[in-house]
Amino acid sequence: MNPFDRKIVLFLATGAGAGYAPRIPGTIGTPAAIPLSLGLNQMAVVFPLAVVTLIGSICCAIWLSTQGAEILGQKDPGIIIIDEIAGFLVAYFTAPFEILLFRFFDIAKVFPASTLEKLPGGAGIVLDDVMAGIYRLILSWGL
Repeated sequence: MNPFDRKIVLFLATGAGAGYAPRIPGTIGTPAAIPLSLGLNQMAVVFPLAVVTLIGSICCAIWLSTQGAEILGQKDPGIIIIDEIAGFLVAYFTAPFEILLFRFFDIAKVFPASTLEKLPGGAGIVLDDVMAGIYRLILSWGL
């Protein structure tokens, strides 16, 4: 991968640079997901299109996480927060906003999120956050 492509991958994987925050980058970077989530929820009037976009976003996050981890030479670099963004999109898909429950499930790694985190590459980086989003979404719909 050429240096320009590496910069683009890291820019996107770090949530436009939000992942470089010195402390709790995932929590600080989560607001980067809010406009994307609002746009996705607006798109939900055409529900199949919104679902395809959500799934595409998750796949993109997995690819970006894999590439970013390879560039940085780490299994799950803290600066990569595209996983938080993908999880947030799932957590608030057609649901009202409330950030604390998603962050709780993301940090707690409730099973099977703890198992998903062990998957190789970007899948392990992203899918545990997607599971945290699913937990939050189920809880929101249940309440």
